[in-house]
Amino acid sequence: MATAQDTAATPRAQPIRAVPVRHPGRWVTIAVLAVVVAMFVNMLLTNPAYQWRFMADNMFRPPVVDGVRTTLLMTAAAMILGVALGVTVSVMRLSQNPIIRTTAWTYTWFFRAVPRVVLLVLFGNLGILYAEVGLGVPFDRQLMDLFGFRGDLQFLHLDARSVLTGFVAGLLGLTLSEGAYMAEIVRAGIESIDPGQAEAAQALGMGRMLTMRRIILPQAMRVIVPPTGNETIAMLKDTALLAYVPVYELFFQLQAIGSRTFQVFPMLVAACLWYLAMTSVLMAAQSYLERYFARGVQGRAKERLHRATVPRGAGLE
Repeated sequence: MATAQDTAATPRAQPIRAVPVRHPGRWVTIAVLAVVVAMFVNMLLTNPAYQWRFMADNMFRPPVVDGVRTTLLMTAAAMILGVALGVTVSVMRLSQNPIIRTTAWTYTWFFRAVPRVVLLVLFGNLGILYAEVGLGVPFDRQLMDLFGFRGDLQFLHLDARSVLTGFVAGLLGLTLSEGAYMAEIVRAGIESIDPGQAEAAQALGMGRMLTMRRIILPQAMRVIVPPTGNETIAMLKDTALLAYVPVYELFFQLQAIGSRTFQVFPMLVAACLWYLAMTSVLMAAQSYLERYFARGVQGRAKERLHRATVPRGAGLE
């Protein structure tokens, strides 16, 4: 048993003096980046090709503001319809019926393979293929001629050029293309859920659609939301392709001003600034949604990290 003299003679441990690790490379990197940023800002302020005053006078004109409104409306409509179509097609892909499953696979195969600009130009020229859109009995003229009657059995006649306007054609092309990508995103989210969830719901007497709507999809949103946010941002940028239809969206209006005034480059910079502002808002909304749908998972992850880092028995006397 140690005596008081032995305890007093034992030297006390000195506190550890932590010395931070030196990182000279960081300061060199910061200095190089500062020089590059200063050069870039100097180029922006001193190069007369930017025409900042001309840009400020023209990038907020009523046609441009209308183009921004059309861009946002097209983005929202295409994403809403595309998500609804993607969910439907993804459920079809997971169906046990081989005909439904093959149909859904064919749809995703075609619209993921064809570039969007090609689809938009194609739908913009559908009036060449269909001068008139009708609703009625198929092969009606052949049937009427067979029985010796005149006329047709069409109940609705529409001029394709009045129906397939530039906005409708652009919305149709973007929706069908986006639906194919969203179908794969939703399918991946659904397949990430443990099959035991669906089996437990079926054991409780829930049907397939109710299980999908109340059990599977809410849990799959954690996987679906991040790529859906990226698709929304990509859709906002892809609306610039509607100039080929044409639709009078943001890029079309700015390009028209640049061509009319022979100041093309300032209007291209104005388009970059507009798209940067709109995508920044979408990125903030995406970040909020990701935190909202992952709040339970993040809490469990922090708890596991805390248990792994705190020694067992810490805090117990």
